[in-house]
Amino acid sequence: MLISVIFSFKDEASNIPELVSRTSTAIQKIADANYELIFVNDASTDNSLSLLHELQKQYPIIIINMSRNFGVTPCVLAGMAQSSGDVVVYLDCDLQDPPELITDLIQQFKEGAEVVHASRTSRDGETWLKLFLTKQAYRLINAFSDIDLPLNTGDYKLLSRRVVNEILQLKEYDPYMRGLSVWVGFKQAFVHYKRDARYSGSTKMPLFSKGPLKEFLRGLTSYSAVPLYMSFVLGMLVTLISFLLILWALITKFLGIATPGISGLLIAVSFFSGVILVTNGIIGVYISKMYYELKARPRYIIKNIENYK
Repeated sequence: MLISVIFSFKDEASNIPELVSRTSTAIQKIADANYELIFVNDASTDNSLSLLHELQKQYPIIIINMSRNFGVTPCVLAGMAQSSGDVVVYLDCDLQDPPELITDLIQQFKEGAEVVHASRTSRDGETWLKLFLTKQAYRLINAFSDIDLPLNTGDYKLLSRRVVNEILQLKEYDPYMRGLSVWVGFKQAFVHYKRDARYSGSTKMPLFSKGPLKEFLRGLTSYSAVPLYMSFVLGMLVTLISFLLILWALITKFLGIATPGISGLLIAVSFFSGVILVTNGIIGVYISKMYYELKARPRYIIKNIENYK
């Protein structure tokens, strides 16, 4: 069995040597298994690349250099397209997700699972606010989605070659990978683990940055049109409220009990303006997805591929 392990990285020089060593040691414990380590370089500016060149002399490392920074999902897809393994495992480079867990993922694969999710029982080094918001985001995505997105799972999964081939056939420009692994179906399994704090360096995706927000919107809109229907329902509800307010205003005027002032007018205008902006924003998110899909640009561009000798 050939195991392809994919790492998307940007400026992870302080983690790469330890990551390679631990991953190699873990896989060597699996009987009748060979492996390849695919590092997708998302335009790093530190000495990560030179470190990998040195490690290539000792380990079966393939380096995929992207032409610019494309983000995690395009890098993972690029790694999948270049992989040769019977199974593909992908995870982050920060060592929060222990590579030793690969042995358990492989065991689930041998027992018939084609998608194996690494599910976190706890997360060290994370603030309570991040944990709370992440949990609520998953619940909201599940509430609107036509797939059942597993809670407490991230970008640490095993996929069989058949599943990888199915995912690579899809041509979405901006896919939500955590959802795709569920959407494709097949037998799914879980391996539970305790997530460690980052081994070294700083996170590339702080809580209050555009990265988590984009990922949330991607997940919310990739597998459901419910937000659009909710906009329609909200519009109908606001129309009903507006009708009742108009009716109330006419009644008070004819009865001579209307109170002069503009506070009520300001409240009404602010409320309806907010509703309009929210609904237009939801529609805008879907239109933007259509915009990028219709342009049909490639999801990534590879600068070059460096195979091990």
